Amino acid sequence: MGSRRVLVVDDDVTIADSVAARLRAEGFEVGTAPDGPRAVEACRRDRPDLVVLDVMLPGFDGLEVCRRIQADRPVPVLMLTARADETDLLVGLGVGADDYLTKPFSMRELVARVHALLRRADRPASSAGGQDTGARVALGEVWVDLAERRVEIHLTRTEFDLLAFLAARPRVALSREALLAGVWGWEDEAGNRTVDSHIKALRRKLGPELIRTVHGVGYALEVPR
Repeated sequence: MGSRRVLVVDDDVTIADSVAARLRAEGFEVGTAPDGPRAVEACRRDRPDLVVLDVMLPGFDGLEVCRRIQADRPVPVLMLTARADETDLLVGLGVGADDYLTKPFSMRELVARVHALLRRADRPASSAGGQDTGARVALGEVWVDLAERRVEIHLTRTEFDLLAFLAARPRVALSREALLAGVWGWEDEAGNRTVDSHIKALRRKLGPELIRTVHGVGYALEVPR
């Protein structure tokens, strides 16, 4: 396999150039775009393996960029945001972003997230949750087919993978670290907020009682017996 291609989208030239230089040093082919319209065009033209995407952009914002590129084809997206507002983060995850970093961030952490997202994208979809390939699970009034990756409501790939991981272990309290390792492929605790944000997004779509918070541990899926 040749070099993986990453598109860096940020209207701050200093940040875009710094991120691009670090990713090139890691062996990636890197392109850049300074605004929403050119980001969408670059994705269509260059077919990157991953997009590092700032939320605040000229033309139209990163959320709209994410919507448009995900409508064209699934691609891992790491969003960069200067705001830690929970609503903004949930909207970003809801339009197909896989992860986010809040500015200022360390280049080391950004590189680690990029590698983890690409490893996850390379995994067969059926292995993401480690579930029985024949499983069909009732979650309240919603049926989830884990083998066919089908559900009666719209979920992003990350949301489905997280739900599948929990559904394969019903009523088992899983730590954030276990969820990060199983769903995102991370081996540290740096992404605990990412887990929490995706859990909140799932609760909004599936109902607040389905995923239980186990204080001092993590989360458990409450599948009816």
